[in-house]
Order: sequence, then structure tokens, then C-alpha cells
Amino acid sequence: MNVFISGGAKNGKSTFAQDLAVKMSKERKCPLYYIATMIPHDDEDRARIERHRRDRQGLGFKTIECGRDIDREIDGREGVFLIDSVTALLSNEMFRLDGTVDEEASIRIADRLAKLCRTHDGLIFVSDYIYSDGNKYDELTDAYIRGLAIIDRALAKACDRVVEVTFGFIIDYKEEDGGTAV
Repeated sequence: MNVFISGGAKNGKSTFAQDLAVKMSKERKCPLYYIATMIPHDDEDRARIERHRRDRQGLGFKTIECGRDIDREIDGREGVFLIDSVTALLSNEMFRLDGTVDEEASIRIADRLAKLCRTHDGLIFVSDYIYSDGNKYDELTDAYIRGLAIIDRALAKACDRVVEVTFGFIIDYKEEDGGTAV
């Protein structure tokens, strides 16, 4: 089973995803990986990364720091993979260190992650829901938001289960059997 998890910031997505990954790994008796996609740029990022490390301490995760091209880290390995987060992955691939912007990154990422879903079982993707604040943004920010939506839709289609975590509540939109729930 592959799972796509979305929700607002600080709503419990990562905790839910970690618990689910540990459960799946124990049931399958297989390795447990945490694909950490955030590349820290400031003290706030570093503090968030440290908090996530503490949260998963002792849970059995092998952490792989990989901010780009995560499919290369997953291919050839067996196990349960928690990818946290798709949001950071897009940022890393879209906004390059040399200052250039790759506006096609979202299409490439969506294709790669959908392919991973076809070739692997036990993937858990975490993404941030950033679509509902109603603010007007500059063209580049709008391109990023549209890009994340492309990836999220591709993952929702490719995954067996689609979940929203909001204020600690778990809402299933697509269940393993292909049905929907709400």
C-alpha cells in the first residue's frame, strides 16, 4: 500500500505518517526508511529538522538525507519509505542553488513519484496543504503552488490511500480498496 498524506502545517501529518510507517514496517518485517527532503536554509529550518529527528528517535528509522532526485535513493531498496516532505522536495528542485528557477520541476517530480508508486509498495508521502488562504501572490509563488498541486494530484491518483490530517483529525478520502470515504 502507498499512502499520500496532506494537511496544514503543525496539524500532525508527520506524527501520523511516522506511526503508519512503523506499523507497516513491523507488519511486513522490513526495513524502515525516512527520506528527509528539507535542505536547511536558516535557524528555523534547522530547529524543525532537529524536532523531527527527536520525534522519530527510537522508532527504527534509517534516515536518508536527500533533497533532490529521491527516486534514485529508493530504487533498488526494499522496505517502507516515509518521504517527508514533497513540499520541500519541490522547493529544492524548482529553486536551484545557482538562483535559477526550474518551472518544469513539478512535472518531472510528479512523473518520477508516480512511477515509484507503480514499482514500489510501502511508500508514504507527506505534503503540505497550501491552497486555501486566498492571498494573491507573485507569479513565482503562484507557479510553486500550481506545481505542488500537480504533484499532489498525481500522488493522490497513484496512491492506494489518500489522507488529510487536520487539527489532529484523520480524514480518509481514498482507501486501499479504491473506494472513497468521507
